[in-house]
Amino acid sequence: MIDLIKKAFYTGLGAAELTREKVDDLARELSEKGKLSDSEVKKFVEEMLDKSQEKKDQLAKQLEKITEETLKKMNLASRDDLDALEKRLSEKITQQHEKGTGQ
Repeated sequence: MIDLIKKAFYTGLGAAELTREKVDDLARELSEKGKLSDSEVKKFVEEMLDKSQEKKDQLAKQLEKITEETLKKMNLASRDDLDALEKRLSEKITQQHEKGTGQ
């Protein structure tokens, strides 16, 4: 029964969008209907919140990957590229300055 409820819960709400409030509300409702004991409610809430965080982390990684791939396709300079260019330019200016002052 609990597994069926969990599956329906994941499907119905979307595990990545769970909030403590939503999980607590559902757990309270199940407890009031006699479907879960107090210890099961606590375990249920912890499992749902853990699963929600896992899904959020997975989604964040997927979005980061998609963003990186999109930026590569756009052929834009990365922060590292700009930092390296700035360093080379600074070194070149220093070399030119040293040549100009005869050092």
